[in-house]
Amino acid sequence: MVFNDVFGEEDGFVVFSLLFFTFMALWVLRWIIIQIKLILRLKKEKKQAELMHLKSQVNPHFFFNTLNNLYGLVEQDTTKAQQMILTLSDMMRYSIYEGQNDWVTLAEEITYLENYMDLHRTRYHKTIDIRFDIDVEDRNIKIMPLLFIIMVENAFKHGVEKLRKDAFVHIQLKANKQHIDFEIENNFDKEEVDDQEGIGLQNLKQRLELVYLKKYKLKISPNYADSIYQVQLKLSL
Repeated sequence: MVFNDVFGEEDGFVVFSLLFFTFMALWVLRWIIIQIKLILRLKKEKKQAELMHLKSQVNPHFFFNTLNNLYGLVEQDTTKAQQMILTLSDMMRYSIYEGQNDWVTLAEEITYLENYMDLHRTRYHKTIDIRFDIDVEDRNIKIMPLLFIIMVENAFKHGVEKLRKDAFVHIQLKANKQHIDFEIENNFDKEEVDDQEGIGLQNLKQRLELVYLKKYKLKISPNYADSIYQVQLKLSL
């Protein structure tokens, strides 16, 4: 045989064995790479599915509460009711469509929060000290959608709604291309204190861990002596 004439019988067997094992090693390596890609794709799909599920849980009860308020307001003040409907419509559109995207601009998120607070100003028949201080270098910075709303919603739900007077919600948002700092502070009724962490904050923590991994810091600081609740979120971009 030509193969044996060139290499000799023993050398031919060695060469054949090397070629065979090289082929098998390449085949196994290719199979491993395919499996790794499959696992990564499945993990990504699972992560996306989990994020979609968490996003769908964000503040649905707020919309229902607002609709209930609108029902009673339609006959009392038609103009105010119409404005509330338009604002609520914008918020629902953002939550349903933009909220399902991977990223939105900081400008869009700010508008969403401003609409939310405007609706609350209209809803309540009491004076509320609402401040929203914004110091943003670039409003086109991309962030996770519906990032801040849970913290803002909690401030109203557990603070403003429970207090008969002197309620306040103070928000500070600072951002540059490297960092985002969000801080919210509100007062609350000592008799309405609930020490358990709500589903909303648990939801937020899960979403932050999925999207920002270790590039965030969430600090929750309840001050029961002064009846003040503070939440700080720091992000590295």
